[in-house]
Amino acid sequence: MIASPGDVQEERQAVRDLIYEWNALNADERKQVLLPIGWETHSAPDMKAPAQSIINESVLAPCDLLVGIFWTRIGTATAEYASGTVEEIQRHIASGKPAMLYFSEALVKPEINISKQFKQLQKFKSYCQPKGLYEGFSSLDEFKRKFRNQLQINIKKYFPVAAVPASNHLLSLVKSSEKLELSIDEQSLLQEAAQDSRGIIQRHRIAAGTYIQTNRINFIKEQSPREIAKWDAIIGSLVHKGLFKPVGYKGEVFEVTAAGFEVIDNSK
Repeated sequence: MIASPGDVQEERQAVRDLIYEWNALNADERKQVLLPIGWETHSAPDMKAPAQSIINESVLAPCDLLVGIFWTRIGTATAEYASGTVEEIQRHIASGKPAMLYFSEALVKPEINISKQFKQLQKFKSYCQPKGLYEGFSSLDEFKRKFRNQLQINIKKYFPVAAVPASNHLLSLVKSSEKLELSIDEQSLLQEAAQDSRGIIQRHRIAAGTYIQTNRINFIKEQSPREIAKWDAIIGSLVHKGLFKPVGYKGEVFEVTAAGFEVIDNSK
């Protein structure tokens, strides 16, 4: 997700260009593709809710990584936040996903220094300072150089490559699915996940305990270390066998793979 007010159009385009460059150099080897997303290219007219709510739901929510860029403006205020860009950043971070923030230090006209937009932006920048690590830049070339390197760092950090290429692993399992041995608990979890409307398995660790859920069923019936370890191991085994795949980087969401659905279909 590329989040910014309207005064950094060149930087927004640079992010897209550098993402396409990353894909050309890395996508084939890593089996990963980066898709640049923005409200101007991935939203459509819709009168069901306020504009920012629609952007949050349809554009922001599916994104794994956010790039925020500022220069002289903070943007247009929303109902709850200083601007739509700030709301996107705050909501994305609150969801536990990584965000890369950049603040331009290029010279501005004296009158801009005293504008309300600039003052609000400086206040937001001060708010961000103790929260994490952001980057400054003084020119478009410097921004490109920094973003190119730092994108590579964060992709490696948050989205590591699987040890075995997914395509080869799935092919092997499809051909030998009838020989695949699953425990009763593995069969039960896979069966319910295949019936889930999205084929999603969620593993939540909160203060009240750990929950593994799919198709509206919670598989951890007792909050004991033994029970939790058992179901963690079952998920790990199904991932290892290529029937589940992790989604994102936090280890909380998994999807049934094509091989997983085929195993279920062959068992009917």
